[in-house]
Amino acid sequence: MKNKLVDLNNHLFAQLERLGEEGLSANQIDNEVKRTEAIVAVSKEIIANADLALKGARLVAEHGAHIDKYLPMLDAPKTIEGAKS
Repeated sequence: MKNKLVDLNNHLFAQLERLGEEGLSANQIDNEVKRTEAIVAVSKEIIANADLALKGARLVAEHGAHIDKYLPMLDAPKTIEGAKS
């Protein structure tokens, strides 16, 4: 996987630095604010998706991979070390 949550964190901090740059014109500030709003919107979706994946992993860890017949969208692996079967 190419992108990780740490990459998202780096993008957010980079955008924060751009917003804090001295000497930006009003037009440049407006552009950066619009860019920030777009980045924040996408970031929220990425975080929500990661949270959903974590919840799925917890279900599998707590109840075993056999739950995939009830929740096929989890695409749970057939065996997980330490998971209840």
